[in-house]
Amino acid sequence: MVINMENCCKKEKPRTKEDKKRIIRRLNIVEGQIRGIIKMIEEDRYCDDVLTQISASNKSLKSIGNELLNIHLKTCVVDNIKEDKLEIVDDVMEIIRRFN
Repeated sequence: MVINMENCCKKEKPRTKEDKKRIIRRLNIVEGQIRGIIKMIEEDRYCDDVLTQISASNKSLKSIGNELLNIHLKTCVVDNIKEDKLEIVDDVMEIIRRFN
């Protein structure tokens, strides 16, 4: 028997087209912020200005992460608990530890 290891332990979270579009749009904004920071470094911009933009990018990513965590709790975690898969609680605690 041949086991396809690529899909063996892969978890998926189907998202609506609207959710994907919204999240990707926000990530594209962060990508633009990062490109802006790179340009600022290339142009020898003042440290405080660069750090301000880095802070803004971090806040944007944190906000997107919070949104995804909220969705995860309301969907994946609830579904697992309903199926009596309580190990999901440990998984969520690890996610929260990594995210903070």
